[in-house]
Amino acid sequence: MSTVRGARERARIEVTAAIKDEARRMLAAEGAAKLSLRAVARELGMVSSALYRYFPSRDELLTALIVDAYDSIGAAAEQADARSLAAGAPPRGRWTAVCEAVRAWALDHPHEYSLIYGSPVPGYSAPMDTVGPASRVGNTFIGILRAAHAGRGLALPPLPAELRPEAVRMTADFAEGLPPEVTAALVAAWAQLVGLVSFELFGQFNRVVEDRAAFFTHAVGQLAHGVGLLPAV
Repeated sequence: MSTVRGARERARIEVTAAIKDEARRMLAAEGAAKLSLRAVARELGMVSSALYRYFPSRDELLTALIVDAYDSIGAAAEQADARSLAAGAPPRGRWTAVCEAVRAWALDHPHEYSLIYGSPVPGYSAPMDTVGPASRVGNTFIGILRAAHAGRGLALPPLPAELRPEAVRMTADFAEGLPPEVTAALVAAWAQLVGLVSFELFGQFNRVVEDRAAFFTHAVGQLAHGVGLLPAV
């Protein structure tokens, strides 16, 4: 029975992967709004009822694709940080390495990037299953800033008094151990990083920025300064 179960499980994994691959192809060709289980089943030569045994709804398939994308970009960020740390890079160098990894992943996976950081899919609401994977890149940055704070390599950014209660709340929610000033600056820097990548990926830099790699590296340095990372630490 274990051999039969193992064969069935392998077959299920293979079919699930094929469904996701076809769905990603459709995302690239037509966008997430036009993704449908019937279309995926038709392209794979499956009857719709068979595909529903793997993904009962379009939203469940979308969620699986979104989780995969977040996990993939999260792994890229974590691996870049681990390599940088192993090479002895200071927190600011680790920050730059992670930002560069985010950009590289986006350029290699434009349609998956668009799925998670582009326009919302009409009629779709992301479930809690996506929260953990979506946090991986941010948690990598938080780890770098914690290390900088512990090593006194962090200068506190300015924080308006009226924003402090919100910064304290955010720190308690997801960045314990960081000064509230740094948490607020990090959220702003993360939004700006996504904006930089999106401008490049979606064409807003056309006829504006030619040397985009150099421009990105410079901008990332400005973001590092904004969150308080000291250059020489």
